[in-house]
Amino acid sequence: MIFGKTKLELKVGIFVFVGLIILAIFILSIGGFKTWSSGYRININFNFVNGVKVGAPVRFSGVDVGEVKRVSLSFVPEESRSNVRLGIWLRNNIKIPVDSSVWVNTLGLLGEKYVEIMPGNNYASCLKANESLTGKDPLPMHQIFNRAENILHNLDEGIARIVNKEGSLGKLIYDDDIYNQLDALVTDIRNHPWKLFYKTREKK
Repeated sequence: MIFGKTKLELKVGIFVFVGLIILAIFILSIGGFKTWSSGYRININFNFVNGVKVGAPVRFSGVDVGEVKRVSLSFVPEESRSNVRLGIWLRNNIKIPVDSSVWVNTLGLLGEKYVEIMPGNNYASCLKANESLTGKDPLPMHQIFNRAENILHNLDEGIARIVNKEGSLGKLIYDDDIYNQLDALVTDIRNHPWKLFYKTREKK
């Protein structure tokens, strides 16, 4: 009786142990951990990263090859500016040329931030583990709105000038004399198309 009970407990224990292993693998897969994968880390320096967080994807030529493992902020006294350093994990088979371009991209207008790496041409010199690369800072949203506002302002000024009969386009639309002259010119060319090929002789 005791032997049977011990055997049952052993089976239950093995079943629970296997279930815990499967659960751990499932959780690691969902979390995107690279515990069982080999890779290396590099650093990307920015002045501004527009909200990049730990766990953000890293793409190389548009393909997911790693993720952001660390985000640190420091001050550079020599240049009187702040520096944001992203610790990037990459798969071992990914080689980043030292002349590659790096910037922060967005999935959609207000979507997830990720790091985009466009490979350079100098594959003879690639980044090694713990080496650094300088990225291109993304444009802050307030600057985008300011530029859009300036474009709309210039467009409004242009429309106002046309309405006020200013400039060539305004005169062309609202000045009857110019319209009549153009109409007469078009009518003359239709009646005498050979004038398009006629070259006036210069007076000596």
